[in-house]
Parts: sequence; structure tokens; C-alpha cells
Amino acid sequence: DGKIYDAYVIYPKNHTSEANFVEYFVYQIMPDILENKCGYKLCIYGRDIYPGEDAASAIEKRMQKSRRLIILLTQELINSKEDAYDQHIALYNALIQNDTKVILLEMETIGAYGRLQESLRFIIKQQGTIKWKEEHTVHPQSPNSKFWKQVRYNMPLT
Repeated sequence: DGKIYDAYVIYPKNHTSEANFVEYFVYQIMPDILENKCGYKLCIYGRDIYPGEDAASAIEKRMQKSRRLIILLTQELINSKEDAYDQHIALYNALIQNDTKVILLEMETIGAYGRLQESLRFIIKQQGTIKWKEEHTVHPQSPNSKFWKQVRYNMPLT
């Protein structure tokens, strides 16, 4: 199908103390479980997009070469005044072009979804989210936990 990646990962990139766990999750836990233990190939901004590359076109190209989009939902992502470019492109591809499946990982309790952008609310209404719970942090490296099984169920076949 011409795709290089199994999933493109979208996460809040602001560096606050709450973001530390999210970045650890994106750069350490996800690759360990999904790439090392399950054989998937992820595209992660900051790891797979090179310095000096035109970020906007690089993001778009990497998304087009990905079978899934994984969006990490956090309070920071919702409260961010500046909407992330990659999030806009991802939702456009998923909803308008209807060619990419979105996997939503709720990393912390979001509560009411009213503050989310309409496109995200639509996807949540259609398919729901996969919720990361605190007990997963005890053994986050177990690919057999309920959380990782749900993620793998939504990933393409390897």
C-alpha cells in the first residue's frame, strides 16, 4: 500500500511538568511496546522528522505514509491556544479524505468533551477513546495489559 509507518503519533509538544510523562510515554513506552515487542513502526515528531526539514511538509508526508494516526488526548492538548498543525492535518485526512483511521488515547481524565474541537468530538462519538489509567503506570511495559491490547486491536495487521 506504499505506507512506511503503521502509525503517526500526535502529542502535545509544550514542555510543562505534566508533559514530562507524556514525552516519556511517547519516546520510551510506546516504542518499547509497539515497536520492540509488537513489531510496529511508529513515526514520532522529534525522532523521525529531521532538523532542517520543512516541518509542515514533512508532517504531511509522514502522515500520508502512515496507516493510522494516534492522538494523545491531554488537558494540555485541549487547553492549548495554538492548535497543532499536525492535529489539523490528521483530522482533515481522517474526516474529509476518510483514508486514515484515528486511534485516540485518553492519557488523563478529560471530563466533558465540550472543549474539544468538533472534529475530535465527532471521532470520539463514533469510536470512543482508549483510556490510560493510573494502574497502567505500575507495569506500562506489559503488552498484554488491557490498554495495549485495545491499542493493538486498532492497529493494522503486521
